[in-house]
Amino acid sequence: MLQQTQVKTVLPRYTEWFEVFPDIKTLAAAHIDDVFKQWEGLGYYRRARFIHEAAQHITKHFNGVFPANFEDILSLKGIGRSTAGAISSFCFQTATPVLDGNVKRVLSTWQKDDLNEKALWQLAQNYIDQCNQPDTWNQAMMELGATLCQARKRNCETCPMTSTCQSAFTEPLKKTSTIKMKDVYWQVFVHQHQQHGIWLEQRPENGIWAGLWTPPIIELAAKPKHKPNLVHQLTHRRIHLYLKDEQSEPTGHGQWFTSWEGLAVPTGIHRLFEQRVTD
Repeated sequence: MLQQTQVKTVLPRYTEWFEVFPDIKTLAAAHIDDVFKQWEGLGYYRRARFIHEAAQHITKHFNGVFPANFEDILSLKGIGRSTAGAISSFCFQTATPVLDGNVKRVLSTWQKDDLNEKALWQLAQNYIDQCNQPDTWNQAMMELGATLCQARKRNCETCPMTSTCQSAFTEPLKKTSTIKMKDVYWQVFVHQHQQHGIWLEQRPENGIWAGLWTPPIIELAAKPKHKPNLVHQLTHRRIHLYLKDEQSEPTGHGQWFTSWEGLAVPTGIHRLFEQRVTD
């Protein structure tokens, strides 16, 4: 949940998640729509799909017990080498390093060199092999990068590593990162019926809002001349949403819903309809 999402947003949702899915087997047996509903508002829904698929894999191949072997952890959907290293060291005390953005920066700062990925992994492994508390080491490395050795500012006065750090008491290089934002224009077709409710379709398993429920949507080839009903911003996309009420019978692979309570609906669609009510 903390990948791409802030701590303050995650904390209450983390507790709610375990109220609904108290163990791996319960999660594995749940319908993906229920998993998406619990993830609603956290974004990057493929993370929820990965967790669901990992739970099913653990239930099928490990009898519902989370594996202790590093390679088995690495085989789970959505878990890469760094995450597997964190899980394995924290839970099973293995000498497997974490190499997130903070740790990469700390290691490069110590060496005063912009190391490539392979060199960083080797350096991280060399350090943790010398440590008899790998879980504490990994946690300390991540915290060091998050607090004292930040990208734009170093607090060398209180850092415990100044005696060995080759960049101690020097200003960090100012790196500016720009996110390339792409504008997309979507027509949202609203089929509403007094008795049937609203017509919704489930989005494809890949792409934006994968697997979630929305009214029918098509992407427009060009920006319309009139203002959008809502602009919803994601990390790399700015979605311009244009509502269009349809009187004709809907077609395609959708269905009528009298309410979307219990369905996983994108935040952008929620906002779109909330704004429609107030307009």
